[in-house]
Amino acid sequence: MRSRALREVRKNIIGSRVRLARLWSRPRLTQQQLADRLASLGTHINRVGIAKIEIGLRCVCDFEVLVLAKALNVSVSWLLSWRRGVPR
Repeated sequence: MRSRALREVRKNIIGSRVRLARLWSRPRLTQQQLADRLASLGTHINRVGIAKIEIGLRCVCDFEVLVLAKALNVSVSWLLSWRRGVPR
């Protein structure tokens, strides 16, 4: 029931991809390390914000998608893709 309710309130489509890219990166990134990378690129999303993005509770602006892709070293199209797969 909880997952059904979460799907109904999901505010982004990239959250699961952000999590995958973060965990697949070498070395693996923590949410705090990703937040620090974003800050160094001029976009301030704290660790809690990253967590909310990953579970779909936070909207993601278009410019944030661009910076997230850069910080995670993946393409914007991969972040926005619905298919499962390795980051490119």
